[in-house]
Amino acid sequence: MTQIIKLKTGNRFEDLASYSRLVAVGDLIFVSNTAGRHPETKLISDDPGEQLRQVLANISRALEAVGSCLADIVNLQVFVQDPAHGDVVGEILGATFRGIDPATTMTCPPLGSTIYKVEAAATAWRGASKADVQKIKLGL
Repeated sequence: MTQIIKLKTGNRFEDLASYSRLVAVGDLIFVSNTAGRHPETKLISDDPGEQLRQVLANISRALEAVGSCLADIVNLQVFVQDPAHGDVVGEILGATFRGIDPATTMTCPPLGSTIYKVEAAATAWRGASKADVQKIKLGL
C-alpha cells in the first residue's frame, strides 16, 4: 500500500487555506508554492535574491523532513513579481541547480502580496539525486 505523508510547517496560511506544505505519495513529492519568509523570525527580506535563497532553504527543509533534498527536484515553478528581477533569480537558480537541471518554468504573475518578490513550487522524486541520469542535448 502506498504511503502518503502530508507535512505542515506551522505557517498560518496552511491552516487558513487548509493545505500542506508538502505531500509525498510514495517517492513522488509535491511542494506547495513557497515564499521567502524565515520560518523562525517570520521576517521577509526586501531583496529578491535573498527571498529566493530563503525560498530554497524553506523547500529544502521540507524535503529533508521526508528524506529528500533539493537535488531530488525534477520540476520547479518559479514566480517572480517583477520581470526586472528575472536575471538575479536565474543566476541563483543556476548556481543552485547546475548539474541537477530540473525542468523549470519562470513566470511573472502578480503574487499574493507586494512584499513577495519571488516564490517557488517544486516536484521531487525521492532518490532522483542518486539515479542513473542520461542527458541528451538536441542541436537546436
